[in-house]
Amino acid sequence: MATVKTKFRASSSSTKEGTLFYQVIHKRVPRQIHTGYKLYPQEWDAENKEIVFPPGIGDNRRNYLASLKDALRKDIKRLKSIISRLERADGSYTAEDVVESYLSPTDTHSFISFAHTLVGQLKQIGKQYTAYETAINSFTRFRKEQDVPLDEVDSDLMMAYEAYLKSKGICPNSSSFYMRNLRAIYNRAVDKELTEQRNPFKHVYTGIDKTVKRAVPLSVIRQIRDLDLNLHPAMDYARNIFMFSFYTRGMSFIDMAFLKKKDLQNGVLSYRRHKTNQQLFIKWEKPMQELIDKFDTSGTPYLLPIIKNCDNDARKQYKSDAHRVNQSLKKIGKMLGLAISLTSYVARHSWASIAKSKNIPIATISEAMGHDSENTTRIYLASLDTTVVDKANSLILKSL
Repeated sequence: MATVKTKFRASSSSTKEGTLFYQVIHKRVPRQIHTGYKLYPQEWDAENKEIVFPPGIGDNRRNYLASLKDALRKDIKRLKSIISRLERADGSYTAEDVVESYLSPTDTHSFISFAHTLVGQLKQIGKQYTAYETAINSFTRFRKEQDVPLDEVDSDLMMAYEAYLKSKGICPNSSSFYMRNLRAIYNRAVDKELTEQRNPFKHVYTGIDKTVKRAVPLSVIRQIRDLDLNLHPAMDYARNIFMFSFYTRGMSFIDMAFLKKKDLQNGVLSYRRHKTNQQLFIKWEKPMQELIDKFDTSGTPYLLPIIKNCDNDARKQYKSDAHRVNQSLKKIGKMLGLAISLTSYVARHSWASIAKSKNIPIATISEAMGHDSENTTRIYLASLDTTVVDKANSLILKSL
């Protein structure tokens, strides 16, 4: 098996930095990899082959050396993974092969590229792929479009990704949804012997929590609908968006934002959920039309005035509008003395909770649009005759 050593080459001038390089040796043939990392002789422990912190160095230099030390650790780990993969393949490789794999990782050995290849294959054979696609899109944003070699997918990386999701306000169940799908992709790479099993998901949450109850009763929905907010246009707009979500079986904000006028035809509103790509159909009801009549969407193809300028970034517009709407909804919630924070998502939970109270079958809906998770709900809704769901919605709207 090939071995890897980290070596330091001092500068010819004692006052200048020397360079670090890796030496790969296989079958007595050595090859070098230049790292570009520089440090002074007193910062290198030749005996233990590691960076040291000389006494009296400043904070900036200490931070530089610490980052260099971390980079060395990652590089050596990656080189050892490459060697391990080549050993697993057939063992007939050279030191040059190790260096080549390190300097030019192939797409098949990179996680995001492998995932996209897998999604393409699933599309071709007509199998479900949207959950994988959603998860890998999120992970790609975390990586800032930078791919990562399969051999570097470890528990540290996934814990960092989990922390990123938390910082973005992603709830534990959604975070778990992403992790479970990324784990499935990773396991497929292991099955193809593109990498060895490192159990990178062992320290992140991959379970399903009961969703915290965020529903309000029908009486509160009526109060929200009937509030006189003529003197508060921002709150009035937020209330109307909230009610539209409720009228449409708890449609999510992003799905409302991207609804187009052409999606409403022959008394049926059809759209695909951004989260799952599942297509849903909703019978158009009178309360929905009354709300639409209040909005000015002239000059745009959208049904609601969330994305107002087609020349600007649509995603930024919907996120900005979602923030404003939720801020206004919280004010409405305080005005009504609600015990929970009123947000657009409350409409979704409330529809499901009220539907359950109307004795609508659990197979049609259950709390929070599903069973214990939204994923289970999607499975149920996908198999239902939409007329059953439309009757359920009509029943709820007539109760208002």
